[in-house]
Amino acid sequence: MNLFTRIKQSISADLHHMLDRKEQQNPIAVLNHYLRQSEQEKDKVRTLIERQYRLKDEFISEYHHAQELADKRFAQASIAKKAGEEELHTFAMKEYEDYQSRAERIKMLVEESTQQLETLEHKYEEMNYKLKDMHLRRMELMGRENVARTNHRLNKVIADESDKRSSRFTEMEQYIDGLERKVNHSYEHHTFDSKMAKLEKDIQVDDQAEAY
Repeated sequence: MNLFTRIKQSISADLHHMLDRKEQQNPIAVLNHYLRQSEQEKDKVRTLIERQYRLKDEFISEYHHAQELADKRFAQASIAKKAGEEELHTFAMKEYEDYQSRAERIKMLVEESTQQLETLEHKYEEMNYKLKDMHLRRMELMGRENVARTNHRLNKVIADESDKRSSRFTEMEQYIDGLERKVNHSYEHHTFDSKMAKLEKDIQVDDQAEAY
């Protein structure tokens, strides 16, 4: 294993490790990244399929050209034979056989290319369908994630508000308790003073009565 291969594998391992960590932290982001890469690969495959169509068209064009030349040489061979030109007849037949062989070979390539294109188109449609399904699943996951995040925030707000209300009720209860203590203390103090004033007045009345 050379140095370049070891470096490449090391970088690849680090990248996979990083992606695994990112997937644990934010699976939706990783899925989006994977879908973007898949869409790019799909575009590349579409480009290759279109190139294959162009090659098929070129094969068909070459086939028609070779078949036309073969037909032309066959007709010329017939004319040369009728004219008794054996040398021209031999040359024309040799050319006819070469062009006919070429035409038949190209025809086989056209048929093979057509079958390959049908297979590629089928696989492309299958890949396209799976990508659409993954996009739909991504939307489903995003919706579920959004609901979960929203519920989490709502629960947090409700819990915070509940704590605040509980704290306010506690403050109000403490204030009312303090106010009641002040009122009771003021009432008891006022009652005590009233009783003492009455006692002092009664004592003064009794002292005056004894003096007479």
